Amino acid sequence: MSVSYHITTRCNNREFRLTRLECRQVFLYILKKAIKKYDFKLYGLCIMSNHVHYLIEPQKAEDLPKIMHLINWYSAMCFNRMLHRTGHFWEKRYHATSFPNSDTKRALNTLRYIHANPQAAGMQQGFFYDFSNYGVYERLGDDGLTTWHPAFLTLGETLDDCARKYKGFCQQYQPKAKSQKRFFWGNVLLPKLTQRTQKSRNNKTKNPPPKKDEEAQRFWELWLENNPEIMAVAEKFIFANCYSPKFMAVFLNHYSYY
Repeated sequence: MSVSYHITTRCNNREFRLTRLECRQVFLYILKKAIKKYDFKLYGLCIMSNHVHYLIEPQKAEDLPKIMHLINWYSAMCFNRMLHRTGHFWEKRYHATSFPNSDTKRALNTLRYIHANPQAAGMQQGFFYDFSNYGVYERLGDDGLTTWHPAFLTLGETLDDCARKYKGFCQQYQPKAKSQKRFFWGNVLLPKLTQRTQKSRNNKTKNPPPKKDEEAQRFWELWLENNPEIMAVAEKFIFANCYSPKFMAVFLNHYSYY
């Protein structure tokens, strides 16, 4: 029985550490390397400013910890160097829930929840987002990473029909209101203390931390060289999923897209 896993990883202290374009480009490249190594299916993806959602199907259940270790370890190592910081980058190992692929209702609801994250966060009104894979479900393109979920393929007799019905299904999404948190004086004081501590740490870590091993150093050097392989993986994903490929071509200085 094939099983999908909804994975969530958050930045430590829920800090907004994933806002830089360079970090997201490297992250997509790491995903590509992980897919190549473990041959898992990436059904859903959304990279937000302080967390990431995935919907994946590993070849074997025991592959899941290996997949997430590779992604989280490499990304933490690279991002700490890129952001001139040390310590834990990710808040926890990861959070995962599973369900059989035959549960089409849950699969579609999970996909829609992942793709609706930017809208639910008030970042935009529509579903197209440069760093989620909603675009390949509506446009039926190829972003180099995504495999269509089997539940998506049950929506219609043709791919165009599946895409049309999934679009309509997403447009019906109503995000649940988040519960209000109780407010204490510590909620005001602690963030200020945290900011002071973080500034102090940043002043002490102006230079990137030393390398941990040769493999990590080689990967870091790939990014420093503005490696075309990293750029190619990231841009293929972005152009397939962004709202306006022509606008994105101008933003990334790729006028040849026209």
